[in-house]
Formats: sequence, structure tokens, C-alpha cells
Amino acid sequence: KQWYQRRVAITAGEVAIVLLCFVSVCYCGGGKSIKDGFMSLGGELGELSNRVEALEKNKVEQAKLTQARWHLGMNINPADGHIFGYIVGWATGHNIGSDEKALEADFLSAEVWEEPANHIAIVRHQDGIVDAVKVWQFKYWGKSLLHRFGRKKMNPGRQIVTEGGPIQESIAEDAENLDDDPIFSVGGDLAFNWAYGNNGCRIALTEGHLSGANENDDNTHGLGNDYRCNPLDNTRIGSLWPHDVSNIQDCPLGSCNHVRLQGTDHGSGSSLMSGPVYGSYAIYVSMDAHKFPEPGQQLAQEIKV
Repeated sequence: KQWYQRRVAITAGEVAIVLLCFVSVCYCGGGKSIKDGFMSLGGELGELSNRVEALEKNKVEQAKLTQARWHLGMNINPADGHIFGYIVGWATGHNIGSDEKALEADFLSAEVWEEPANHIAIVRHQDGIVDAVKVWQFKYWGKSLLHRFGRKKMNPGRQIVTEGGPIQESIAEDAENLDDDPIFSVGGDLAFNWAYGNNGCRIALTEGHLSGANENDDNTHGLGNDYRCNPLDNTRIGSLWPHDVSNIQDCPLGSCNHVRLQGTDHGSGSSLMSGPVYGSYAIYVSMDAHKFPEPGQQLAQEIKV
């Protein structure tokens, strides 16, 4: 590469002198005519040009491969008839839904769930259009979501997996329902596998209420919830209390019997109240991207930035 850069830097006159000397010494001295020498030299220069062109093409392809990308790991639609809750999908990483409806209904990509990741983005969207987004950097790099949500991390659970708060927070000017949104109405870092009593919340924020390990108060709210399960070994105790999305509120068990939820994807527990859908929640991960497209942009399963 250095040789090539030096040759490019010489003047046209120097090129002519070099070529004449090369032809005269290497070819005429060997009994060949100058014409033969130039023909042979032309072939060698053509070969060199082809090699340079191939190197440039390879450089472009390598740049494409190293372009930062976000990959869709999960989509939660709180009113599509499928209940994610605390137990389903998170710890096993099995495929849920289809690529065709990845941003319309509940979805989990087993492939992305196993990808190592340094950053995570949670995106609230309206039919695939970004409404609000937060991006965090993981405290421990290079671990997959399957590792972070898997059974080995569930006992004792209660991990704070990011630090320093969000590195990006972008919300559309016309975004609605921000007062009690489980992701966008509170700040702080991400808490995963928040086990408390016989309850669990898969994703909550540290500036919301995080119940104590032995508090059976049904009062930590976020994404992927269940008020009656064994959150340490991923087993369901009943089917009454799982729910996709619980809004931020102070509604402890015993003094409150109306837990405000989004949508209709929840068990039939008497205190679980269906409510408006603020949007779907998409979870993206990346090894090298730390900036996510702004509100108004169209989502896809893979996003290049």
C-alpha cells in the first residue's frame, strides 16, 4: 500500500523517465525491441490496475460489513391477543410470531436473542413509525439477551444492567400518553428480571418503584409482568396475572385494586384493568451502534446507521 501511494505521488515527467529506463534496460538489453518492451509493460500495468481495482472493491465491501446496525429482538403489542408476561419467551429465546408481522404483533427473534450486544434501544412506535426511543449502554459488553434474561440470571435476578442512564432519548413533539408510560415517563437505568415475592417484571427503570425482594406488593411496573409466578425459576403458578405492559403508578396490593395496563393482553385477574394502547414497544440491540433513528423514521428488522 505504501509503495502504491509513493508511485501515485510522482510527477508525469518522472513516470516517463522511469518507463523509458525500464524499457531500455530490461528489454532492449535483453535483445527485445522497445515496442516489445512497451507491450509487455502495458500488460503488467494492466494487471496492476486490475489488482488496485479489486482492492478498492474489497474496501467498499468491508465498509458495508462494518456499517453499524440495529437488530430487532422483540416487539410487544399489548393488544394482539398474545400475552408475553414474565414467563413466555424471555428466558428461552424461542421464536415467537413471524417476520412478516414482526412490528405488528408480538415477536421474538431467536437469532437476535443470541447475538452479543453492547447497546440496547427500546422504541415505542405507531405501526412501525418511531414515536419515542431511548438507548442505553450495557454495563457488561458482549452478552446476549438470552444470557441477560436466561434462567441463570433469574435467581436471584434483580440486575441493573446499564449505567449512566440513557445515552439517547428522543421523543416526537406530538407524542401522547407520556405521563405514566413505563419507559418514557421515568428515568434511570434498566433493571432486568426484577423478582419480588411471587411477582416478576422483566424490564423496569430504576427511577420507578422497584419492590424489595420479599415484598409481595404487585407494585413494580414495566414490560413483561406477572403477579403470580416463581420469578426465580421461570415457572407459572397460575394464568390469572400475566400482562404485557403495566403503566407507572403507585398501586400496592391490599390498598389498590385497579392496576392500569395498556391494551387487553393480560390474564383475568380481578384487579387488572385494560386500558389505552400507547404504542408497541420494540427492543433492538447492537454491538457497534449507539445512535438510533429519530422519531418519524420507519422501523425495520435491521436498521443501518
